[in-house]
Amino acid sequence: MSKNRGRIVSGLPSDINSGRPHPARFYDYWLGGRDNYLPDRQLGDEIAAHIPGIRAMARANRAFLGRAVRYAMTELGITQFLDIGTGLPTARNVHEVAQDVNPAARIVYVDNDPIVLAHARALMSSTREGRTAFAFADLRKPDSILNDPILAETLDLDRPVAVMLIAVLMYFRDADDPQSIIARLLSAVPAGSCLAITYPTADVDPKGATLAADACERAGITMALRSRAEVESLFAGTELVTPGVVHLDDWHPELAEAPMFEPEPYSGPAWAYAGVGRKL
Repeated sequence: MSKNRGRIVSGLPSDINSGRPHPARFYDYWLGGRDNYLPDRQLGDEIAAHIPGIRAMARANRAFLGRAVRYAMTELGITQFLDIGTGLPTARNVHEVAQDVNPAARIVYVDNDPIVLAHARALMSSTREGRTAFAFADLRKPDSILNDPILAETLDLDRPVAVMLIAVLMYFRDADDPQSIIARLLSAVPAGSCLAITYPTADVDPKGATLAADACERAGITMALRSRAEVESLFAGTELVTPGVVHLDDWHPELAEAPMFEPEPYSGPAWAYAGVGRKL
């Protein structure tokens, strides 16, 4: 890997509130990372008390990301990725998976958490042929992403782009109108682009999922669980690729890499759905 030619926006807030939990950090905790604080671990443990397999499910979510990237490249011919709600760097980030398949792949990471910004340098390595960049922007304001000069510098929006919304849309209530946010993002990319989504659900165990969501809400974190049909509705404007919206582990398992984490089995399906839709 050569040093990336991309850049990170300067003059951004660098304050990190370690006194309250943050989704990027308790997700990092579940993945076995070290970029988290006591409140993140406490909430992570509280959620795990209601969803005993949450750590394995977090790993399954990460594994889906890799499979979706490989599918976009090998089946759809896409070499550009817009990963929104990136979270903290961990094993097999988008650019690592994508540039293993095609060294010329280009990736823009987007997040609005100062702690992710602080670690964004870890996302900036790239092959000599490709490019990665990080934009500090907010999914709630999709134009802040689409108008960021980093996007135009890194991606060619006249060619297909894979828009990755992995474990991020559950922080949006119906009143936030996530469908319109997604529609705005899709309007900026051409036909042949794709949309990848993962989303937690209460369909598997309504009581446990609701208790876990309530724990998040008490901590000041929105957790809007949705049914399979509601997750499918988020793909409006695309055609779902086979097998449609399914539980995490059931989406193209044949594309799996060797496990990136120590196995931590759980019984039953993951309490989350996954899917990829192609813009026609």
